[in-house]
Amino acid sequence: MEFFHSQESLTAVQWTLRAVIAFFFLLIVTKLMGERSISQLRLIDFTMALILGNILAHPLSDEGLGMKGSLITTTVLTILYILFIFLTLKWNAFRKLIEPAPYPLIQNGEIRYANLRKARITIDHLLSEIRKEKIVEIESIALALWEPDGTISFFLSPQQQPLTPMDVQLVKKPFSFPAILIREGKVDSVGLQQAGKDMEWLKDKLSFHHVEIRDILLATIDQGEMLKFYYYR
Repeated sequence: MEFFHSQESLTAVQWTLRAVIAFFFLLIVTKLMGERSISQLRLIDFTMALILGNILAHPLSDEGLGMKGSLITTTVLTILYILFIFLTLKWNAFRKLIEPAPYPLIQNGEIRYANLRKARITIDHLLSEIRKEKIVEIESIALALWEPDGTISFFLSPQQQPLTPMDVQLVKKPFSFPAILIREGKVDSVGLQQAGKDMEWLKDKLSFHHVEIRDILLATIDQGEMLKFYYYR
């Protein structure tokens, strides 16, 4: 365990062991922090990402530093992070401090310049985000909200929104997610069970279509028992 402590020099194997320990330790820390820290970077998430990356980077590049201090510091910060998240869930005042409510950048087709300055973004950045949403006219935007994670949510005016089945009173079939029967030339037993089918049924279908399991990249079935095959190309 000499590699764990500060050394005048480390061998290639010892550097490798440090990297392996840091990698799996960060995986555990990320798992404890939850999916939120991966899916979105809000104020506290961004702060944690910067701190943890800096703490663990030093012992992975400097043999004169041991890993014990970095691991302890990271553990304490992770506990604090989880505590902060718990407080945001339980205490509204604290939640508003850490995750402020969204505010409008555009309202009823008019740009709120004061809120642009509050968000610290330029009109060019706003126009860029509008183009990404394939919106041509600012006047067609009923509301554009600056979210706490730094993204912008756009809502078009009712006149600009496409027709939906509800608008024309069209009755649609309920949504159903297709079950996967074959994946990369192998039968997916879980998907087969979800579809309420067995291997004999699948073999009969494949025989009817004159295909082999190994030749199929993906095979799915929907609630209407419509089979779809995607082959290797």
